[in-house]
Amino acid sequence: MSCVRILGIDPGLGLTGYGVIEKDGASIAYVASGRIRTDEKAPLAARLATILQGLAEVVEHFDPAQAAVEHVFVNVNPRSTLLLGQARGAAICAAVTAGLPVAEYTALQVKQAVVGQGHASKEQVQEMVKRLLRLSAHPATDAADALACAICHAHGGLGAMPAKRRARVRRLA
Repeated sequence: MSCVRILGIDPGLGLTGYGVIEKDGASIAYVASGRIRTDEKAPLAARLATILQGLAEVVEHFDPAQAAVEHVFVNVNPRSTLLLGQARGAAICAAVTAGLPVAEYTALQVKQAVVGQGHASKEQVQEMVKRLLRLSAHPATDAADALACAICHAHGGLGAMPAKRRARVRRLA
C-alpha cells in the first residue's frame, strides 16, 4: 500500500481543529496540526468563511488525499447544535471543494479507535494521540481531536480503498 495523507477535522465555530497524518501500511506518522480561530464578534457568515478559507489553505499546503470529520453531537442547546452544524458544513465544503473524499465518524467511534473506549476524556485522547504519533508534547485539545479523527480513519474501512476509486464511489452515492 502506498502512503496516504489524511486530514482530520474537529469542527467548531470558535475553534476548528485540524490534524494531518500519513498512513503507510500499518504505520501512521504525524505531519501537522493546528487550529483555525474565528472572531466571535464577527457575523456568522464571516466566521464560516474563515473556517472555509483556513481549511482550504491547510489542504493546499499539506495536500491530503482524504478527509475525516467528526459528526455533530446533539447538544442540550439547539442553537449551539445548529451553529456547530454550520461550522461542520463549512469544513466539509472546504474538503469537498478540494476534491477530497470525506468520511464521517462519531465521537464515540473516534475515542474507541484511539483510546479503546468510547467514553474517554479529552485528556485521555490527548495522551493517546501523543503516544500513537510519538509527539514530544500534548497537542491542543482541538488539534488532538482532529488528529484522533484522522487516526480513526486510518484504522477504518475507507483507508483501505484507493483514494481515486473512493472518490468515484462517493460521487455516485
